[in-house]
Amino acid sequence: MKKRDVQRYGGRLRMIVPDAFFVLILLFSDQFTKQLAVARLKGTGAVSLIPGVMELIYVENTGMAFGLLKGGRIIFLGICMIFLPFLWWFHSKIPSEKRFLPLRICLILITAGALGNAMDRLLRGYVVDFFQTVFIDFPVFNLADCYVVVGAFLLVFLMLFVYKEGELHE
Repeated sequence: MKKRDVQRYGGRLRMIVPDAFFVLILLFSDQFTKQLAVARLKGTGAVSLIPGVMELIYVENTGMAFGLLKGGRIIFLGICMIFLPFLWWFHSKIPSEKRFLPLRICLILITAGALGNAMDRLLRGYVVDFFQTVFIDFPVFNLADCYVVVGAFLLVFLMLFVYKEGELHE
């Protein structure tokens, strides 16, 4: 292997290890909050978190975002099995310069969110949701949903307005 190749792959390894660690921290946070929701909210009514703005309520979601495709557990797990390797392939193509850190953060968020909800579907058969907005009629959601939405929104923004075509090619 050439010295340049060793440096390139060594740099990528130095990116992947901490990024995987952050995915695990976010995944743990998601699963921990869902376990709290099961322990403290299941069988109770809504609990006001911020009066008139946000409530905590236990919901078992067998669908996907916004309650679509109820009961599609196998479909969702299959999509996740296809989608996650693609995400990490894309991650491996990101240059290691600090300028691309926001792009890596987006992929970390999306990966952690996808894994968090996939774990629920695999282990429970449904996703535990517990955040409910009071001031607008919006579906109940969880921390993993926040990760995916924020990560995807920022990813699209970065790809459209920050990074130029060809910057991610080697």
